[in-house]
Amino acid sequence: MLASAIDRFFAMESIHLRAATLADLPACAAIYAYHVRTGLASFETEAPSESEFRNRFANITGGGYPYLVGVAGGTVLGYAYASPFRARPAYRHTVEDSIYIAANARGRGLGKTLLLLLINECAARDYRQMLAVIGDSGNAASIRLHRACGFERMAIFVGTGFKFGRWVDTVFMQRELGAGATTLPASD
Repeated sequence: MLASAIDRFFAMESIHLRAATLADLPACAAIYAYHVRTGLASFETEAPSESEFRNRFANITGGGYPYLVGVAGGTVLGYAYASPFRARPAYRHTVEDSIYIAANARGRGLGKTLLLLLINECAARDYRQMLAVIGDSGNAASIRLHRACGFERMAIFVGTGFKFGRWVDTVFMQRELGAGATTLPASD
């Protein structure tokens, strides 16, 4: 599934998928700032500074989690990363995904390609569950993207956020990685 999705995407675009670097962070921060200012995918109400964005990147990559970018013509068009779902040790085999695509690159398959690669990277690192925490139950594009990548809706938490003068739901979706919960992890 991953190889065919990547092949289809590359047939349409000249996109390079790779691990993010510090040099990519200003572009990633700008993409995120747009989503914070205009949408409900993030429940932040003010975009983090570049310094804070760098700190978050360092914490994610320093913790051994993948952080990926899609680049065309030297321009970062989107990024995706996995991070801990919760800080307590019993959650150490579960990750949460985050995906943000530049406004001018949405609807062309980059989100799906990045998410499939992120799933593959996390499974290779023996994470067993991936959760999507989606802002706004009306966020059909994100829900459709996650469903297409094997996620199932687990819960909707009604009115858990307040942004742009209205209450916003949170949707939880989940998919198993690798052997999921059928076997014990190698690291324990």
